[in-house]
Amino acid sequence: MSLIFITGGARSGKSSYAEHLAKELSKPVVYIATAIAFDDGMKDRIAKHQAQRPENWGTIEQYNNFETLKDNPAFQKTDVVLFDCLTVMATNNMLDFQVDYDTCTMDTVSEVEASIKCEVERLLDVCKDKTLIMVSNEVGLGLVPSYKLGSYFRDIAGRMNQLVASRADEVYFTVSGIPMKLK
Repeated sequence: MSLIFITGGARSGKSSYAEHLAKELSKPVVYIATAIAFDDGMKDRIAKHQAQRPENWGTIEQYNNFETLKDNPAFQKTDVVLFDCLTVMATNNMLDFQVDYDTCTMDTVSEVEASIKCEVERLLDVCKDKTLIMVSNEVGLGLVPSYKLGSYFRDIAGRMNQLVASRADEVYFTVSGIPMKLK
């Protein structure tokens, strides 16, 4: 149906705008949450995101193996999917590899990136008959990370953002809670 991509910096209003767009569609919405509650800060962020969402939205907590969404009853019943967020999904997949990013080869980094790209393409394919609203962080506007994992993450996330934006029907960049339509 359509792909809407929303990017911006941390706390720029991306998720709020994505939720606003999903509510405007007035259809059942399934929210795919990619975060893992690994510390108190993340638990707090997850709780705040949950509190913002309408109670009638379905939630699927998943950051990979997106082909299994086809078997999920909540996914099957909806035409609108809100995916939050691509960069957290990339992070979780990078960490699943249990690679020492300080000492690994560039071939290993390329394998990790290829795996993440496959996951993104699977998600886009599984959602091709739905309206997919995808949120991601724009990570290329800040400082160059001083450690290898951060640098690899920035590069991989940037390329995944480019992939999704190139396929998107609409692209928005949010700044200070204000969405700007790019495409």
